[in-house]
Amino acid sequence: MNAPVLQVDSLHIHYQTLAGMVKAVNGVSFNLYKGERLGLVGESGSGKSTTALAIIRMLEGPARIIDGAINLSGTNLLALSDDEMRAVRFDRVSMVPQGAMNSLNPVMRIREQIRDIYEAHGKLPKRSELDGKIAHLLTRVGLKPEVAGMFPHELSGGMKQRVCIAMAIALQPQVILADEPTSALDVVVQRQVMETLGNVQQELGAAVILVGHDMGLMAQFVDRIGVMYAGRLVELASVEQIFKAPQHPYTQQLIGSIPNLEQKKLFKGIPGTAPSLLDPPSGCPFHPRCSEAFEPCTLDVPPLRETAPSCWVACHLYEKVVSHDHPA
Repeated sequence: MNAPVLQVDSLHIHYQTLAGMVKAVNGVSFNLYKGERLGLVGESGSGKSTTALAIIRMLEGPARIIDGAINLSGTNLLALSDDEMRAVRFDRVSMVPQGAMNSLNPVMRIREQIRDIYEAHGKLPKRSELDGKIAHLLTRVGLKPEVAGMFPHELSGGMKQRVCIAMAIALQPQVILADEPTSALDVVVQRQVMETLGNVQQELGAAVILVGHDMGLMAQFVDRIGVMYAGRLVELASVEQIFKAPQHPYTQQLIGSIPNLEQKKLFKGIPGTAPSLLDPPSGCPFHPRCSEAFEPCTLDVPPLRETAPSCWVACHLYEKVVSHDHPA
């Protein structure tokens, strides 16, 4: 297999609050390969968005990266200065945000906002070429060139999200982070936006990390899924493996909670609630909600083990399986 374009290794992120220390991300590790689509899923508060923001170094206080490494094609992003990281954003790694309206400057035309990206990275085309370049960029994401002269409030939600995709791919990055990019859109526009993201990703040959909680959307878009719970990665496998034979009890219940149009059955959610990261339970953080829990689950946190080729699970039910140090 080719060398990964992105390696996240033993990432730990804490939030210092008045109530105490919140361990939002606790030892997360994974690789991302060129052209791959990786999904990070989990309930709210599982650490998936915090992980994505850490990759692009956009975490704000009181969040602190305590330990770990994030390597982008051999560059440790956590070792870069703020100025060096600003040069990396958009150029090598970019983000499509969750709320496009909050990400676009309401008093600037779209043309000027895209122009700022080129200028900030010293790649501003000549004036005679700039309009054509912006028009081509907007066309790639399914927008008319006239959108360049409009303000964000003149655009629909789907159009604003496409503008954000256009900005994210302006400098042809290696990695695109998409943090719940369709959460505020209706289902028809969701599909259109995801098709746009998929098309431009394939054109660039970039890798994508899609953050979200919609397992149906993940099934249609990603190649692999990483399931997060209480700040930890509890399962990492291909999308086929996750849906056909999920191994972690939490993943099994996530899949089981998806409505099935092919057969009539009682809709069943996951019992209990996600634990407080201020005072997490001992041992496996999922054990209070797990029907498969036994004595070791209350005592020890299970490591992520490779149970089959490219299938990783953090569960004591698989503790006899030989494991490697770092998930592929």
